[in-house]
Amino acid sequence: MLNLESLLKRFEHLLPPPHAELDWSAPAFRWRKKVALGTSVGWLEAIHQPHRIRLDDLQNVGPQKAEIERNTRQFVQGRLANNVLLTGARGTGKSSLVKAVLHQFAAEGLRLVEVDKDDLCDLADIVALLAPRPERFIVFCDDLSFEEGEGGYKALKSVLDGSVAAQSSNVLIYATSNRRHLLPEYFDENLQTRHVDGEIHPADAVEEKISLSERFGLWLRFYPFSQDEYLAAARHWLAEFGLRHWDETLEREALNWALGRGSRSGRVAWQFARDRAGRQG
Repeated sequence: MLNLESLLKRFEHLLPPPHAELDWSAPAFRWRKKVALGTSVGWLEAIHQPHRIRLDDLQNVGPQKAEIERNTRQFVQGRLANNVLLTGARGTGKSSLVKAVLHQFAAEGLRLVEVDKDDLCDLADIVALLAPRPERFIVFCDDLSFEEGEGGYKALKSVLDGSVAAQSSNVLIYATSNRRHLLPEYFDENLQTRHVDGEIHPADAVEEKISLSERFGLWLRFYPFSQDEYLAAARHWLAEFGLRHWDETLEREALNWALGRGSRSGRVAWQFARDRAGRQG
């Protein structure tokens, strides 16, 4: 009898927690998966302390900020809104902008569900789980890109616009990517008179790649920071960390910091400010 009870406890440990026990008051969730008895099982994990960042903290992305705030406000108010694709230069605030709108609208019932690219095959199940809830959910896919033949590509495409089932009114998808069209593109694809890897109609292959990104109703493009924009972001974050003094020495250090990383961006400015604030206690 004891052996049977021990075996049952081990079996329960392998299973994910039931959805009925999920704390829906949490502002954010993460889709988790594990393999139990040879079967892959997914569940939502509540995140009670998500990364909190304000819209005012994001520098040099004013038009993008205004658009995503407007779209999200329409969504939480029960009006029509679009899925959003944020693309462009790394470190310019794409992911932070999504986290910031959660912080802005969480009190109005907005929730964020983070889904890893490798788990997008479960997207239809996730949406079905969220659809009966009264909250409004943003399904967040960060750093999204696909290689040829990945299953998550078709799952995302279907949920965005191509399924026979109607789209859920309380779920939107916000995705970030460094690729505008989410799939690798090749120079040969522009040569309409040549065959590309045996493809008889290469233009159709190009259309297939573009079709996924076009299913996002709102595109927001992000660009590398200029030197002045980078320095403004560094000054902002230094002030946020309690260091309001700014002089030529700090400016030179900030520029050298960016030079050492080969990039001027909001992320690099934030990292520089954290380093300086940490050194000064």
